[in-house]
This record gives sequence, structure tokens and C-alpha cells, in this order.
Amino acid sequence: MTLATLARSHPRLLDAGIRLDRAPALAWLGLQAAALAPTWTWMARRMLDRSDDPLGLLALAALATLVVLRRHDLRAAPRLGWLALAAATTVAATLLRTGLGGLPALPPLAAGLLAMAALACGLLAFLPRGVAATPVAGLAVLALPLLSSLQFYAGYPLRLVTAEASRWLLAPAFEVTREGSSLWIDGRLVIVDAPCSGVQMVWLGYFTACAVALWCGRGDRAFLARVPFVGLLVMAGNIVRNSVLVALEGAGHAPAAWLHDAFGLALLALVCGAIAGVMGRGSFSSGGRDAHDAA
Repeated sequence: MTLATLARSHPRLLDAGIRLDRAPALAWLGLQAAALAPTWTWMARRMLDRSDDPLGLLALAALATLVVLRRHDLRAAPRLGWLALAAATTVAATLLRTGLGGLPALPPLAAGLLAMAALACGLLAFLPRGVAATPVAGLAVLALPLLSSLQFYAGYPLRLVTAEASRWLLAPAFEVTREGSSLWIDGRLVIVDAPCSGVQMVWLGYFTACAVALWCGRGDRAFLARVPFVGLLVMAGNIVRNSVLVALEGAGHAPAAWLHDAFGLALLALVCGAIAGVMGRGSFSSGGRDAHDAA
């Protein structure tokens, strides 16, 4: 049956198809957000019961800000590859969350990761080609309540690395040995505890990288080329913070709680500023090339 024959025999069906094709991008994105309601409920519950930090709200706000700022540039005709992938992963996230259709149920965090991947694909279907895919996907992942999981799985290894690096830096000035993630410095035991692992700094560092890359119009290849420096800056900042605080403890001048927190916030600001500088460097001179990379 040709399109002309369909138009004559089923004009209302054709009109409905045209209206569907002309539906605004925000309507499609709102429909997908509604389909992912179980994920939003789980994320809200994780934040409200304090089993995880609410930093993911910053990532969601950054994605919402991106859509608002580019609302006049949203594509009238979505990229079908991204749209099909968004639809498939949305359905998969729904089915695998509860194990419908005889499928095995995924753990909530894994199902949430699939749902946020679906959201990223949906956004990329309508965002202009100049918007890079990798920082959008990065913000979608960072929106998940995953800090407690990162602390559980990666916290102790990060503490070991931080403690060993601090021991190496402090050895010329102090008598210092390491036992696990703790340091003996001039006869005083200093524990490198969970907050000293730097997990929150890791989250904020990569959030800064993704947000600045999108703000500067950084392309995918340029963004990925700079990502290794993000990890190095975060690790260096956490080691410096821990080494200074341990040195003060070892010298018998343990800082007050407010000074401890203030110093940590200052180092965090320096690290995030350095990451922003790395991501934003050359954004005006190389913006055209980055946009071409993203396309």
C-alpha cells in the first residue's frame, strides 16, 4: 500500500502519524522520564533514608540545565539510532528491575545504571550534534546514588594508596611507617579513615570535568584525551591533603575540626579549579575542531 493510498483510505491514521512525528522534543523526553519513574523512586528513597549522599542531584540539575539552555536547538527529527537505543534500554531497565517476562532481576544499582544510560541516549537523540556524548553519559552515571557503593568497593584501596604515598612524602621529615591504611608517625597512630579515601573528591572531580566540557563545547575525542588528567589531579589533591593533615598530627599540632574541614574544602576547590582549567583550556581556539569531533 502506497502512502497516497493510505492517505485516502485512512486519513485519520495519517494525521495521527504526522502529529506524532511533530511532537516536541520535550514531550518525548518527558514521556521517557515518566517511563523511568521506578528508577526515580528508588533514587529518592536512597537519598531520603541517608544511605547515600545526595550529590547525584547536582548531576541531574546539570543535565536539566543543558536541556534548558539548548531547548531552541533541540532536533525536530531525532537521531533514530539514539532514539531506538533509548527505547530499547528503557524497556530493558523496566523489565530487568522487577524480573518481568521470566528475566532475571538485576540489583537496583545495575538496573538504575541501565535506566540512566537510557536517559542519556534519549537526550542525545534530540540534542544537536555539537553536544558530545561522553560527558552527557558521564553526568547520567554520576546522577545515580553510588557514593556508598564506591566507598564500599574502592574506598579501602584508595586509602591504601593515599597512606603509602603520604608515608613516602613524609619520610624525609618524620619517622613514619604504614600499617594497612594507618600511619605511625613519630610514635603517634594516625588512621586514614573513610573520608580520607577521596571518594567524594573523585565524584566532584569527574562532575566538574563533564560539566565544563559541555559548557565549553568540548568534543568527545578532546574530552576523552583529558579524562586521565582528572584522575591524576584528584589523586594528587587527596594525597597532599592527607599528607599535610598527617604531618600536623605527627608534629603534635592536630588541627581543630573546623580547620580540618576548611583545609579539605580549599584543596577540593583547587582540584576542581585545576580540572576546569584542563577541560576548558583552548576552548575558544579549538572549539570548531571539538564540535567536529562531537559530530
